[in-house]
Amino acid sequence: MTAHVRATMAIPQLDPYQKAQETRRRVLELAVFMKREDGGNASSRPRGTAQPGQAVDMFLALLQDRLPVWLRILDDLMHLVGKGRVSDNLLPIARAGIDYYSEVQSAAVPVFTSPSVTVRFREALRDSELEPMAEVVPLTEYLAAEQRAGRIPPEVDPLASARLLLAGCLRHAYYEMFVGADFLPSRDDSAEEIVRELRLDLQQA
Repeated sequence: MTAHVRATMAIPQLDPYQKAQETRRRVLELAVFMKREDGGNASSRPRGTAQPGQAVDMFLALLQDRLPVWLRILDDLMHLVGKGRVSDNLLPIARAGIDYYSEVQSAAVPVFTSPSVTVRFREALRDSELEPMAEVVPLTEYLAAEQRAGRIPPEVDPLASARLLLAGCLRHAYYEMFVGADFLPSRDDSAEEIVRELRLDLQQA
């Protein structure tokens, strides 16, 4: 497990409500930064052209609404340690992940067509401390706990498995956005495939 993940796990845990509020606060800070940086540019755009600020507002509003819910779903996994099958516990996580990434990516595409907006977003993301590891950590913690309980093979890397699950969700959402759902397995079938490929239940009774 990397030092960055260990350091993130060492942060005092907030209760679910406080954590959701903290996540929303950070997204709001990000939105305020983006608006402040974009404020001086709006009047210089030709009349009748698309306003990137509107796309940014929609994306950040969606992120503020969906991200806390998604993180809460991941955090709730710890309540399932030692219960049921690990793969069965992860199946609704993968399904929810596909839904989350599909929504967020659809809103993000028009935002990040502007290089200047992308740069400002990266700066704001860094300043808000709203980092991608927030998704990886709860999954890693859950898998590590199940491993300590002897419910997944000892050779499994919890961090790598957490990343693979999230990457699979993101991949399906990405392909669905560009080629359409008709050309892909259903979200339910993809979620099952993502979890199955992790091979976590091989040594379970």
